[in-house]
Amino acid sequence: MRSILTIDDDRSVHHMIKKSIETLDAEMFSAYSAEEGLAKMDEHKPDAILLDVMLPDMSGLEAFGLIREKDSRLPVIVVTGSGSSDTAIQAMKLGAFDYVNKPIEMARLQELIGHALESRRIASVPVGMQGMLKPDEKGDAFIGRCSAMEEVFKAIGRVAPQNVTVLVRGESGTGKELVARAIYQYSSRSSGPFLAVNCAALSETLLESELFGHEKGSFTGAHSRRIGKFEQSTGGTIFLDEVGDMSPLVQGKVLRLLQEQKFERVGGNETIQTDVRIISATNRDLEQMAEEGTFRSDLYYRLNGYSILLPPLSEREGDVVMLLEHFLALLNRQLGKQVRGIAPAALQRLLDYNWPGNIRELQGVLRQAMLQCSGEVLLESSLPAELKPSVLQNGRVKPAEISTTKSTTGLAQFIQERLAALSKDLYSETLGQMETELLSLVLQHANGNQSEAARILGITRGSLRNKIRAHGILIDQVVTLDS
Repeated sequence: MRSILTIDDDRSVHHMIKKSIETLDAEMFSAYSAEEGLAKMDEHKPDAILLDVMLPDMSGLEAFGLIREKDSRLPVIVVTGSGSSDTAIQAMKLGAFDYVNKPIEMARLQELIGHALESRRIASVPVGMQGMLKPDEKGDAFIGRCSAMEEVFKAIGRVAPQNVTVLVRGESGTGKELVARAIYQYSSRSSGPFLAVNCAALSETLLESELFGHEKGSFTGAHSRRIGKFEQSTGGTIFLDEVGDMSPLVQGKVLRLLQEQKFERVGGNETIQTDVRIISATNRDLEQMAEEGTFRSDLYYRLNGYSILLPPLSEREGDVVMLLEHFLALLNRQLGKQVRGIAPAALQRLLDYNWPGNIRELQGVLRQAMLQCSGEVLLESSLPAELKPSVLQNGRVKPAEISTTKSTTGLAQFIQERLAALSKDLYSETLGQMETELLSLVLQHANGNQSEAARILGITRGSLRNKIRAHGILIDQVVTLDS
């Protein structure tokens, strides 16, 4: 289980932090002085620390320095009292994960702790690349024996020691983050920080602030100075996921950073020097975007110092069985199950499926099936509906069948069917059906272009992606629907 260490001489803060992590599946250890905190850090090996800047035996900065000496990659969230933000900002410059002001906002604290725990996981959990991993091995499996994956492993080995930018390409769900983490862990920067930013999940203003930081008052809501990810990552590596979704403004600032390793915070005049390696990832055609003028060609050339292409799961012959074995063992531990194997009919169904969502979809399908399974063998009846042969054509609904699936049956008919089925949740079911039809029609109108569809809908591209995933909408050159 993940653990958190809080170092604060205020008992109420410990109580609040304990309440805030109840939903995070983590245990908490408390210390009331820096000396006690350092001892408990050695004893419990926490995954994150919350550190007060005003301690009875030494300053927060001094304690932070001692923590960094013991574990330079451990995320430390600095807790500041009124008027002590300068100390917190100084700690951020020295490598703290983030800071929170007193009185502590519970929602903000919970969000920060969640991010810190995830940061610890992606920086510290080893990425195994030795083919099939044993079920009891620790770490995240980067599994593959097909020739395409062997080339990926070789490419990681070649480029990891070199201080060059890397562009990881491939469809969603193929494991691009695992490639970035493996490069970091096998590089000379492995003792420094590793921070990941999803460029599609944030608006232009928030992404600019997240990457470069901002000064107090630089925009509405900027109540204090914020240190950005590029400043925090000095000496380490930053992973820019979905880099094709960056706005032209942010693209220009990232280009300058790549050229000079210098930048200014949003609303600031101070030029900040950094030393960070950039690994980026995308599932978009950056060359075509450069030709169309939606992505800077000079930035593309800078990011593409070395390119690694991840194959889709449908092209990884023989790897599906290995992945199923690994995830079966992993999910048995996570779900407390004792599923020993997969029935032949169920296995054949899984092998026949084309996995348009790649490894992420495979893991999700297997999780659903194992939750449905009540015995020690995973049966065909436990598999989710999208694997039924009546709706499959290489893993997808036939494009020509769109007119006869949910998208055109009409809400009235859908409601009548659910009434006949004695639905107990008709309101949410109808809203979900309506949203599915709306998104599908707009995506068809936009020829599958998610940026254009998001513009028409008036939502962010990141929000659209989440809705597409939630409703099981599959996008190729045309838009299709899961059954």
